[in-house]
Amino acid sequence: MQSLYMGLLRHLDPERAHRWTIAALGLLPSARAIDADQRLAVECAGLSFAHPVGLAAGFDKDAKAVHAMPRFGFAGAEVGTLTPLPQAGNPRPRLFRLTEDQAVINRMGFNNGGQLAAVARLERLRANQGHGPIGINIGANKDAPDRIADYATGIRTLAHLADWMTVNISSPNTPGLRALQDEGALDALLAAVAAARSERAEQGFRPPVFLKVAPDLEGEQIGGVVRSAIDHGLDAIIIGNTTISRPPLNSCHAGETGGLSGAPLADLALARLRDFRAATGGQLPLIAAGGISTADHVWARMRAGATLVQLYSALVYHGPWLAARIARDLLALCDREGVTRLADIIDADVRS
Repeated sequence: MQSLYMGLLRHLDPERAHRWTIAALGLLPSARAIDADQRLAVECAGLSFAHPVGLAAGFDKDAKAVHAMPRFGFAGAEVGTLTPLPQAGNPRPRLFRLTEDQAVINRMGFNNGGQLAAVARLERLRANQGHGPIGINIGANKDAPDRIADYATGIRTLAHLADWMTVNISSPNTPGLRALQDEGALDALLAAVAAARSERAEQGFRPPVFLKVAPDLEGEQIGGVVRSAIDHGLDAIIIGNTTISRPPLNSCHAGETGGLSGAPLADLALARLRDFRAATGGQLPLIAAGGISTADHVWARMRAGATLVQLYSALVYHGPWLAARIARDLLALCDREGVTRLADIIDADVRS
């Protein structure tokens, strides 16, 4: 049945297929948090996860399907990116499957229904006991006169509904957004985020705040991001989003502009994870994203310093139960390697 469903979706325009998938998932009843083997349990920023594999932002932009994701084996899910005001995003076509490369190029542009539209759905979900951990990824509107203020608005509007919040400054599809990764701009942004976070903490809501950065950062840029994140009390860094670089590709869509994700991103994303681990010196948890589709990928990223991983594009080619399959395969790897707790392999490459 899964093969038939996946085959049908691949014959549709990618964005239409995604829209239909979200609509179908939205009809499913809420699922309880998964119950995985205790050997796979990990903790990150004070949060407990049944295993390290979560759903990245971008799949469920408007929190319409997150209630169903535990049934597919995800230990946590991140919704968004949500902006203060609704926005349509960039002109279509803006989403491309690169089947020969098991990759995706998108230039969506933070299309979403806005934060207030998502609030009611998230409030209903939070009212149900037993759901898995949910993060909320926030961004700025394209035409915002003050993008930093937009991020502060996101914290104020949504902090009471999130197990964690992610400040997304990594998308290449909103002009000028990645400039917020520059150290001076990032300091100003994170100071505003910290102030908004303090306001909500006084009201009893203080979810951990993560920072999502691009895999295209290099050298001193990485050091600047790490300094700002530590100075402003962030709880983790997600590395990373899509890349504007172009490794060799075989698809006819290889020349499309936008962010590349999927299998061709794997080597770059792993290299950047190692760079951030070196720069942080273990002071901040790291979350790996990019090119992850197997238990071996997860294993390598945890050994390189990641506490959690997130995936999305791999679902296009490996189906919705990929997270559950990876969790089973991680147990087999633990047995093969004589590991009694998966969390024990975090940083193994750094320690060796």
